[in-house]
Amino acid sequence: MRLTALPALSDNYIWVLAGDDGRALIVDPGEPGPVLAAAADGLVPEAILLTHHHNDHIGGTAALLERWPQIPVYSPQDERIAEATQRLGEGARFDAAGHAVRILEVPGHTRSHIAYVIDDGPDGAPLAFTGDTLFSLGCGRLFEGTPAQMLASLDRLAALPDPTRVCCGHEYTLSNAAFARVVDPDNPALRRRIEQAQAMRNAGLATLPVTLAEERATNPFLRSRAPALVAAVAARLGRAPADEVETFAELRSWKDGFRA
Repeated sequence: MRLTALPALSDNYIWVLAGDDGRALIVDPGEPGPVLAAAADGLVPEAILLTHHHNDHIGGTAALLERWPQIPVYSPQDERIAEATQRLGEGARFDAAGHAVRILEVPGHTRSHIAYVIDDGPDGAPLAFTGDTLFSLGCGRLFEGTPAQMLASLDRLAALPDPTRVCCGHEYTLSNAAFARVVDPDNPALRRRIEQAQAMRNAGLATLPVTLAEERATNPFLRSRAPALVAAVAARLGRAPADEVETFAELRSWKDGFRA
């Protein structure tokens, strides 16, 4: 079994989970070219999994269906995804390319965003394809959802087992790191992650996937209840935040306007 992040567009990843025979799941094909190139080397797409309706995640789907018209396309329950053959919600399960896949609804970035979880990934570690909900050292902007929804969605993802590999939709780790080090400057695990990510990018490597355990230790949006993060938000507000939702909301708002 092989997990590959195919670079696409400017900073997207198309995730491919392929068996030794080349049969593969394709997650969030924002453009067709990388998948078609991989097919020339033996990849055989058996299903397409879409996390949300944004074009940089679904834009290549129609072209892939022209090449492989019979493969199923799984998506959230969202009519804006015209190519979907099966629209799925919370708790749904299906088998594809030899894998059992389950759905978590994780709204916030969009109202219908879902994540796909596979419990039998490479080396036995679970995989979570999180789209634009959870990034390494960050989370998605709130285009359609509320802070309370996004916080609940991140809590759901954070409850997955420690070894879970987070497979998100963008190479944002270093840009997220610039904000994380401002709001959580005394976190040694964060400093180590930033050094690691910088070395990986210098070597031309993806910073993903990353374990959920590492994200819980370093990602400010998974640590929004930690005293250091609450204190940072309180200093910015000039008062203590009213509750955990306000803490998270202010942290996300701070990130929206942040410039390194």
